[in-house]
Parts: sequence; C-alpha cells; structure tokens
Amino acid sequence: MNEIRYIDRLSKQVKLEKVYGQKALWLLYGNGWLSKLLFFLFSPAIVKTPLFSRFYGFLQKRRASRRKVKKFIDKYEVDSSEFLKKTFTSFNDFFIRKLHKKARPIEPSSEILTMPADGRYLVFDRLDEVDGFFVKNQRFSLDELVQSPTLAKIYKQGSMAIIRLCPVDYHRFHFPIDCIPDKASLINGYLYSVNLSVLKKNVQYLTQNKRYITSLKTKDTGTILFIEVGATNVGTVHQTYSPGTLHRKGEEKGYFSFGGSCIIMLFEPGVIAFDTDLLQASKNKMEVRGLMGQSLARKTANRAL
Repeated sequence: MNEIRYIDRLSKQVKLEKVYGQKALWLLYGNGWLSKLLFFLFSPAIVKTPLFSRFYGFLQKRRASRRKVKKFIDKYEVDSSEFLKKTFTSFNDFFIRKLHKKARPIEPSSEILTMPADGRYLVFDRLDEVDGFFVKNQRFSLDELVQSPTLAKIYKQGSMAIIRLCPVDYHRFHFPIDCIPDKASLINGYLYSVNLSVLKKNVQYLTQNKRYITSLKTKDTGTILFIEVGATNVGTVHQTYSPGTLHRKGEEKGYFSFGGSCIIMLFEPGVIAFDTDLLQASKNKMEVRGLMGQSLARKTANRAL
C-alpha cells in the first residue's frame, strides 16, 4: 500500500502520515496474494460484524490501557498542551479527550462555515466530481450513502466534504454553522477501514459502513446532511447534542470512541463555496489537514429556515 501524504494547513507543508496499525492495514488490505487470502478469511469477523471492534474497544477502556498513552503521545507528536486534563483513566479516555477552548478558536464571521473536526479534508464542488477521483472509473454512489431516493435527488448536484479522522486526531465533532439538528438516523453497515489507501481500493466502503445521518436546518444554507461514518475499531458514535433545539457554530455534536473514523457533509447546490486552498488541494488529489473551528466554506445563497 502506498504512503499517504497530506498538506498541513497551518504550516503549508506536505507531510507524511504516520498510520496507526499500519502493518495490520497493509496485511489485510494489501495487493499481495497473502493479503487477499487473509481478507477473505478474516474480513467477515473484523469488518462485517461489530464483535471485533467492540472487543478491541473494550480493551481500550480498561485501566491497564492507560500505559499506552504517553508512548502514543510521543510517537505521534500529539500536543498535550491542548488537553483539558492531563491524566486519563484509560486509552479510550485519552482518545475522547476534550481540549481547551483556546486550542480551537472558532472563525467568528457569520458568513463562514467552519470545519467540524480535526482531520484530513477532501472537498468537491459537485458530487459528480467524486466519480473516478480515488481510482479511475470508480463510481461513488450517493443513493447508497443516504439510502433515500428523495435525499439523493436533492443533493446529487450539490457539494460534499469528506473529513477523515485518524487515531492521532482530536475525536470530538462540532456543528459547522448555527442550525437546528434533527435526531440522528442510523444506517447499519460494515466496519471497513477508512484509511485513504483503503478507500483508493474501494471508495464504496464509505457507503457500506455503519453511519448516522443528521439533517441540520440552517437559516440561509438550506439543510446540511451531517454523516458520521464508523470504521474498524470504532466502538461507538456518541451523540451529545439535543435534537430540535438551536445549536451555535462550534458547539459539540458528539464524539467517536476509539478508532479511525470519517465525517461526510452534503450541501444543497449553490449554497456554499469551499475555501480556495481546500479546492485546489483536492483537485490535485491531496488531503488538507485542518482543525476544528477553521474556515471551511463561505455562504453564497440565502435560504429561509
């Protein structure tokens, strides 16, 4: 499997991603005959049932797992000065950590939608641009993602952001705009990895994995679909918001338990314009690592709430 490079938005530098569990990913999702055999033998247990992820998640919640925290921080260069607390009861407690508010300032302009999470961003002005983006002639199915012909019709010419969270990232996610969110709707599915190298082999994993869809009703950007996608070793997606009530930009929506994971946001046609640096990088097939609260897009249309 190929190395993953991304653009760090703060430094503007191209960096090499340090992949947690890289050997296991290469072994299971690689191109060799051994990987194909192992995937055939073990994928039903690892990705097609939640038992493996639940068990692995259980291990990360045990007190003994907290011994891994310091090694993890040192190896992946996690900035501990941002942490709201300095000691953790388990590795999962560290994984779902909260940060000081000053660590993630929220872009104040009411015309700006902000990044909902720390992660690696790919953005598309039009959903039909996704087809062939990861691999030539590979199709991305909006119908399968949302499991609703009505929703697919609304968003098929709209915009999309894919935010890939790695285990090293802050794993709480936030509202990108003032909105009234509906209750999250579960679509059951598998738990394939969402590592970029894996998605390049089969982008449909995004449409096959377990996911939650929340409609965010906004004042002047229509209804945004906010989709949390589970992945291997993601024990649970926790929703911490109150459905049906007004939430301000930057307020917490929820968090992922241990593991890599992904967020997809869908926008109606013509309501937002993604930031230029994100569009340019995505056109060059490069992810941009951004931080929650940074600018994502600008409003371009007025809609009634």
